[in-house]
Amino acid sequence: MKNNKKHFLIWALLCLTMLISSIGILPSTTTQAAAKTDAQLTAIKKRGYMVLGVSADYPPYEFHKTINGEDKVVGFDIDLARQVAKDIGVELRIKELGFNSLMGSLKTGKVDMIVSAMTPTPERRKEVAFSDSYLTVAQKVIVRKGEENKYRSVMDFKGQSVGVQKQTTQETTAKEEMSGAKVVSLEKVTDLILNLQQKKLSAVVVEAPVADAYVQTNKALALANIKFTNANYDCAIALPKGSPAYLASVNKTIKKVKSNGQFKEWRKTANEQMFTEQNFWQAYGSYFVKGTGITIVLTIIGVLFGSLLGTLLALMKRAHSKIIKAIATVYIQYFRGTPLLVQVFMIYFGTQVIGINVSAFVSAAIALSLNSGAYVSEVIRSGIQSVAKGQTEAARSLGLSSKKAMRLVVLPQAIKTILPALGNEFISLLKESAIVSVIGVGELMFQTTVVQGSSFKPFLPLVITSLIYFVLTLILSLLLRYFEKKMKVGKAKNEVFD
Repeated sequence: MKNNKKHFLIWALLCLTMLISSIGILPSTTTQAAAKTDAQLTAIKKRGYMVLGVSADYPPYEFHKTINGEDKVVGFDIDLARQVAKDIGVELRIKELGFNSLMGSLKTGKVDMIVSAMTPTPERRKEVAFSDSYLTVAQKVIVRKGEENKYRSVMDFKGQSVGVQKQTTQETTAKEEMSGAKVVSLEKVTDLILNLQQKKLSAVVVEAPVADAYVQTNKALALANIKFTNANYDCAIALPKGSPAYLASVNKTIKKVKSNGQFKEWRKTANEQMFTEQNFWQAYGSYFVKGTGITIVLTIIGVLFGSLLGTLLALMKRAHSKIIKAIATVYIQYFRGTPLLVQVFMIYFGTQVIGINVSAFVSAAIALSLNSGAYVSEVIRSGIQSVAKGQTEAARSLGLSSKKAMRLVVLPQAIKTILPALGNEFISLLKESAIVSVIGVGELMFQTTVVQGSSFKPFLPLVITSLIYFVLTLILSLLLRYFEKKMKVGKAKNEVFD
């Protein structure tokens, strides 16, 4: 009997142990099963494509190249992204942005991942998830030819201006290790190289592949033999947080292409594409044409809707209702009191936050129109006020309503007065459209930075762009002068007839 009881207790303990073990195992098994998919990966597969965020001005990682007459974004980062998309079973779509806009685009859902030579710093890890490292690179210092022996250690840069790309590991390295140096942070590597050549910077800190490329293509540059304490950084793919299955798929691709040697082949191909000799105009002429066309379209949209909105706001400010007048006043003060750059970012990212996916081009067009409307409204308001009150009174005495008097009598006269001021506003809008390049709109300034990065010529594209802007503003000025003369002739004929 005692033996039976003893056996019973043993079996009871075994059953209890197995039950506890199964309970402990169950969550792990469930998590493992759940990791096969997640909301982000499901959404990507459902739509059939993945959106890559990239700043394509950083050869050999990612850059533009004309291949068989067609503009393409190439580089080993792009090859890696295509393989990730292929392994998931979807198409890859590339969305170009300024480097500063990449993280915001990922967090707001504008892009699905970032492959842009990005280092997973602790600060960035707080915001997004990172894959395993696909490349480890050193940091190098570019100086002017003949000055490489002047700088032998980081201490030799004390009191010197050292350029770095904004929000990069090079910026952190320079600030931490180049004690006493004046660190200058700019958004584009091409701008840094231009400043170095113009002797506004003493050196530029960039990643080894980029540094080697610039020194190889520009005989006026050289590499300083500088050793950093923390010189090596990892490059990884940035992904949205809370997507374990998506992350696991990306890591699987990275492991595969590193082990089978495919990634090395991509790097070799990117280097060959970088140094392929092409006639400058044949290779990059289409970029300037495309950028000019988009700039003109954006300006026309901004002028058209800005004029309509400005007229409405000017009339609202003259309304008898205090509420309507207050709405117009607040709108005008806000859009005139905040930078256009901030407005562009707010519309581009803000619409995504509230669940509306607006393209970069549409966001830019809206921002330019809203901004222009605020300035145009004040120009029109001042023009209306310049028309003598007797004109309105005469129109009303002839039986016209206040609205008809404004539309048929006051506004036509005001336009003649305000046309020069409106012309200046439209010319300003043409030039200010360059700001929208930060969200990846392919207007003229955006295409200029693309050519700078791909051609390794930081100055020549700027000269060409300045001449294009000059021609555009000159044509616009001549058109406005023509219309001014026509209006003056019409006014003179009316006065003679009277």
